[in-house]
This record gives sequence, structure tokens and C-alpha cells, in this order.
Amino acid sequence: MTHRTDIRFILNGRDICLPEVAANQTLLDFLRLDQRLTGTKEGCAEGDCGACTVLVGRLDAAGLSYGPVNACIRFLASVDGCHVVTVEHLAGRDGRLHPVQQAMVDHHGSQCGFCTPGFVMSLYALWMQVPEPTEAQVETALQGNLCRCTGYAPIIRAAHAISRYGTPASDHLTVERAAITARLAALRDHRRVVTGPEDNRAILPADVDDLATCMLEHPGATIVAGATDVGLWVTKFLRPIGPAIFTGHLDEMKSVVQDGKSLLIGAGASYSECQGLLSRHLPHLAAYWDRIGGWQVRSMGTVGGNIANGSPIGDTPPVLIALGAEITLRRGTMRRTLPLQDFFIDYGKQDRQAGEFVESIRVPLPGQDDRNAAYKISKRRDEDISSVAVGIHMSVTGATIRNARIAFGGMAATPKRATATEAALNGQPWTRESFEAAARALTEDFTPLTDWRASAAYRMQAAQNLLRRFHLEHDAATATPVRLEAF
Repeated sequence: MTHRTDIRFILNGRDICLPEVAANQTLLDFLRLDQRLTGTKEGCAEGDCGACTVLVGRLDAAGLSYGPVNACIRFLASVDGCHVVTVEHLAGRDGRLHPVQQAMVDHHGSQCGFCTPGFVMSLYALWMQVPEPTEAQVETALQGNLCRCTGYAPIIRAAHAISRYGTPASDHLTVERAAITARLAALRDHRRVVTGPEDNRAILPADVDDLATCMLEHPGATIVAGATDVGLWVTKFLRPIGPAIFTGHLDEMKSVVQDGKSLLIGAGASYSECQGLLSRHLPHLAAYWDRIGGWQVRSMGTVGGNIANGSPIGDTPPVLIALGAEITLRRGTMRRTLPLQDFFIDYGKQDRQAGEFVESIRVPLPGQDDRNAAYKISKRRDEDISSVAVGIHMSVTGATIRNARIAFGGMAATPKRATATEAALNGQPWTRESFEAAARALTEDFTPLTDWRASAAYRMQAAQNLLRRFHLEHDAATATPVRLEAF
């Protein structure tokens, strides 16, 4: 196979071709230091504040789609074949402000101004998708943008006013869409890319089969999917990651489909790419999914990466374990499938061999008698890491509980099922007393740690209360279904 050694993409309206791109070079550094596009700010350097937000468009099965991303933790090599849009691209050729910018000016949405370009880009992404958003949609779109000055109310007012200043139909990204699509299609040569210095290589496989080959050739390589974790290894811990194998461009790993009585999720599918189908088939995950990071993180981060990283506080493993999910791992041409719960062995240790990678996740769809829930406790409601997360699944037939599966994150060294708690529920009647007994049994399953996110006592109390909450919300004897406010 003939390899390519350069990274090619479109930056605003210009074609970019870079012959030597190191694995750890960030998009933000390239924009600010190399291109002098300083409207994109560095605030936190960890994908938390949103000051560095840009749009990245890529071709997929549905055509050209754009999403907001954190340039501070997005690696430059990963934008090969993409269209990167910065705040400098918004103003008209005659110098007039973009509708989003003008709305921010007129509604006093900016004070110190440092965070403003990031807010503008997130609102731009929302406006292009939903020209007349609800307040809830605005708040969800801005989860990943932090402002210390305005209190957000003026920004939200600006978001509602954008369409008074223009329409998406007349915007750059709409008018130029066909031309940008053609230019991006011309960049897709389906060749492996190997670039950067020898000790800091960035490798982009041609396809999934080539990914399997690359993994055998470089079994110790860092796999970079969404970079929402690996980005921090570089920006915060200064860790070397080369050689790094990038997977975010592989369409075959982004498939999310219903396959019989299951959802089959490619390991490279981002949270945003999964959200539509998950919300339709697993509605109990809809609100929970919106609390995974901010919009930028959901646009970048992948379900497979969240699993493979093996963090005990990862958001997706507890809820997927409770649903009985399985994962398929691949090494070369060989594949093996195992229950997701068995993938996690110990803290920082997963059942993944050298040269092996997570290829897909299969999630069984619930039956008619099944009751499910997903809860997350965190210090900050939006865009924060879990102190405690839980997925709960059980069947209730004839008022008797069966097949209970309850999995917690943040309570042990790995995402883990609460087996004693499950045993306390299985075969018992659907009553408050049964759930009180289950709450007591939870102390047999876990001995939580105390850290800066929560004390051991708080974690246990919160976990027990989430079991009680599940009973209240699903109590068939309640005349009006109870829905407690999300934590």
C-alpha cells in the first residue's frame, strides 16, 4: 500500500496541506501560532471551558455535517479530510458582523470578551441546525461553554434573536456546501497516512482492516478516537503519545444501527452520532446522554473510547452493563465477543491484548416488561465527571422483580455490578420494602473511596437513594407517574 505523508484539509476557505504533522500537535496551537487565527482562545486546555470552540465538518453517509469541537484537545492530524471553521470565517466579505455576532452585540452577551468567540461558534452550530431553538436547546448547546461575566441570560437572549438578523439559508456554510462537499470528496484518497517525526508519528489507517494491520505493526501505539482523554495526556500531563493511531475518520466504525432486537454501535461513533437512535429505542438514556460532557465533548468523544479507556467513572459503562451489552474486540482478522462487564478487570486494567481494539458494542433492546433508568450525580450538573453513576434494569411480571441488573460507576476500581443488591431484589415483590432491603444490601457490594469529588459516605448514601428514586419513578401503584428532577 502506498502511504501518504501529508495532512490535507480546508481551513475556512483555504486548502491546507501539511507535510509533517506530529501526533501530539493540537489544532489550537496550529490555528493560533501557525495561522495567527487568534480569535480561537486557549482557556483551560482540557476541553472544559469552550473558549477554543471551532466547527469541524466531515463527510459521512448523510453528507457534510458540522459539529463544535474543542480545538485545545483536538489533534491536528485528526482533521485530515475535514473542513475547519473558525470565528474569523463568520463575518461577511463587506466586514459586516455575522447574525450570531450581531445578536451578541445587541443583547450585551459579551463583557470581558475572552469566552465570546467560543460562545459564538457554539451558537452558530445550533442556529444552523435549529434556527428557532427553545431555551432548553440553547442551554444544552452551551453546556460546554463557560462564562464568568454575564450570567448567561444575555447570551440566551442573543441565541433566541439570531434569526432576526439572517437565515441559515443565506449563510456561508449553506451557500458553499456543495463546493465544500466536492472539495472534501476530492481529498478522500482512502490511503493510509503516516506523518510526523519518527518518535512522534501520527498514523491514520485507510480503513478498519488497515487499522487491524496497524495495530499489529504497532501494538504499543496510542489509539486516538475522540481525544477527550488523550488530549489531556498531552496538554496537562505532557505525556508522549507517539506513535498514535487515529480512528476518528473511519466511517465503518461510526455505524449505529438497529440489528434485530439490539443496537449495534461502532466503537468510533461519537456520543452525538449515537444520540438519535439511543433516544428512540432507549428513552431512559436521553436526559442522561445530555449530561455526558458538553456539546463539544459529545461531538468528539466516542462510546468505544469511553469503554476502552476503562475509567471507573466513565459515563457509558454502567448504563450499558445494566442493559446486558457485549463488546467485540478485534486483533488482526480474529474477533472475540464478551459481556461488557467482563472487560473491566481492575483499576486501569482491561481484558484487551496487545494489538487488539474495541470494534463494536451490541446493546440488547428492553422488552415490554422491563424497567430501566440511568442516573448521574456530579458536583456540577452539566459538563462534569460523575461522582456516582448507575444503570438499572429489571423485569417486573405479576408484580414480581426478575432479572435485575444494576451497575455502578464511581463506587469501585472498575464499573461494577451490584450483585448482592440484585439478589436482594430478584424474586421479591415490587414494594418499597424490597427496595429498602436492596439499599441495605448495597453495603455488601461496595466500599467506596473518598476523594475530591465525594466522600465514601456521600457516595453510599447517594447510591442507596438512587435505588429508592428508581422505585418511586416506576411505581405502578402511583396514580400519576412520579418524575423527580434530575440531580
